[in-house]
Amino acid sequence: MDLRQFLMCLFLCTVFALSKPTEKKDRVHHEPQLSDKVHNDAQSFDYDHDAFLGAEEAKTFDQLTPEESKERLGKIVSKIDGDKDGFVTVDELKDWIKFAQKRWIYEDVERQWKGHDLNEDGLVSWEEYKNATYGYVLDDPDPDDGFNYKQMMVRDERRFKMADKDGDLIATKEEFTAFLHPEEYDYMKDIVVQETMEDIDKNADGFIDLEEYIGDMYSHDGKADEPEWVKTEREQFVEFRDKNRDGKMDKEETKDWILPSDYDHAEAEARHLVYESDQNKDGKLTKEEIVDKYDLFVGSQATDFGEALVRHDEF
Repeated sequence: MDLRQFLMCLFLCTVFALSKPTEKKDRVHHEPQLSDKVHNDAQSFDYDHDAFLGAEEAKTFDQLTPEESKERLGKIVSKIDGDKDGFVTVDELKDWIKFAQKRWIYEDVERQWKGHDLNEDGLVSWEEYKNATYGYVLDDPDPDDGFNYKQMMVRDERRFKMADKDGDLIATKEEFTAFLHPEEYDYMKDIVVQETMEDIDKNADGFIDLEEYIGDMYSHDGKADEPEWVKTEREQFVEFRDKNRDGKMDKEETKDWILPSDYDHAEAEARHLVYESDQNKDGKLTKEEIVDKYDLFVGSQATDFGEALVRHDEF
């Protein structure tokens, strides 16, 4: 059993073993918060550090001297400047922040890439993925664990073809990322909606009715009384999910539910960082402008340990 199958089995076993009738399943894909810190620059720049670097990476900067932080920040700026014109724009900064926040996704792709690029040509074909993931189970018509692997494979193949933009059934690393994490890509959102509807639409009529909607997140398990959150979800379905009031959710209504148009935290933070650092007010940043405001972008021993040390080191 490969890693993906093992994790899938482990997840399902955990769900069946630990879930309770009153637990709520959340299918909504929200953009994550950039930090759990309070965004108050008058007190600290911790929120900005987490947003710019990612929370885990931000911690490593807190161990550096100001000089080391500035040096590492300068190297990061070179990566952010995508077109290499010597300036960092709001869009480039926004893209970097989104990358920093979702670094775990790329780390996950790297791990899976090694197990699926069997001929090590820098690409993953559908045949490679199928053989690595389903090779041995397809030879067993009646697997012991009861999973319908052929059905899972058909679903994976459909998603792989959607991610594969040029249709050659060979995925680049970017296409493989879209295959593994479709919710992160606009052109993959239809497949996210389709798979969700297939999971919930038990009568296969192409819609999600109220009982299917509730049944996906709550099991009565023989109990007559529903918890309050289930009653609230019934109201949410009637008042907000079912926009045309026909008693069921179609594809667009399901999309609005699971893929809401969230506030773009990354863009807001990018604009904030540019505003605070743009000395000549030309709407973009040079490396010098960013490094001059290094304590806004990254931490160091100085910014971590207090204002007195800042004055000691810088003056």
